[in-house]
Amino acid sequence: MTPVLEVRGAGYHLPGRGKGEGVNRMLVADVSFEVGAGETLVLLGRSGSGKTTTLKLVNRLLEPTEGEIHVAGRRTREADPHRLRRGIGYVIQDVGLFPHFTIEQNIGLVPRLEGWTPGRVAARVRELLTLVGLDPDGFAGRRPHELSGGQRQRIGVARALAADPPLLLMDEPFGALDPITRVELQREFKRLEERLGKAVVFVTHDVREGLLLGTRIGLMQEGNLVFLGTPQEFRRSAHPECREFLEAAA
Repeated sequence: MTPVLEVRGAGYHLPGRGKGEGVNRMLVADVSFEVGAGETLVLLGRSGSGKTTTLKLVNRLLEPTEGEIHVAGRRTREADPHRLRRGIGYVIQDVGLFPHFTIEQNIGLVPRLEGWTPGRVAARVRELLTLVGLDPDGFAGRRPHELSGGQRQRIGVARALAADPPLLLMDEPFGALDPITRVELQREFKRLEERLGKAVVFVTHDVREGLLLGTRIGLMQEGNLVFLGTPQEFRRSAHPECREFLEAAA
């Protein structure tokens, strides 16, 4: 079976503008991994290790300067960037909901752009609000400022799932929440993972979160993928960076 996401030797460097250490500085180098349906690959690493850059290469918010990336069997360079992004769910830490849209309008945005009928969009919005634990009658007509941080993050997940994409990209989606809400959403997302069977790439610097949610862990260090394996293999790894993370979480 073809993986949903294939990253083959991907790299990204900043174009140089003159002399100095900033010339052609590599942010990501020779990163390779695959993610299949029902798998969650957690990209774990310190700030500046290349996690978010790698995520952005997948949906062409940044263009790889090396290597190839395939989504659903198609080379991303050959896809229209806007069409590509509509087919990938994307969840970020600050959610990015449109403040002047209702919750229903926010969740239904991509399906509307894809030409779904109003009735189909409305049914999908109700389905997804229920899926993320929010009452459709109580939340569909509200606006983002009327919701708590945890509720907005649930809406962000619902919006990412709206057009039923095969791939979800999640960039520290729970990082800005208070510890109790964060744990609640981690547990809820774990249940969603098992129910939906999507391919997921989940970025975090929190090793506990990574070990809870990941079917595999990819550890980034200075732009390189220095470890790739199951949570059990991560715990047993002798790699110094793996040991640093585990000791910090002890």
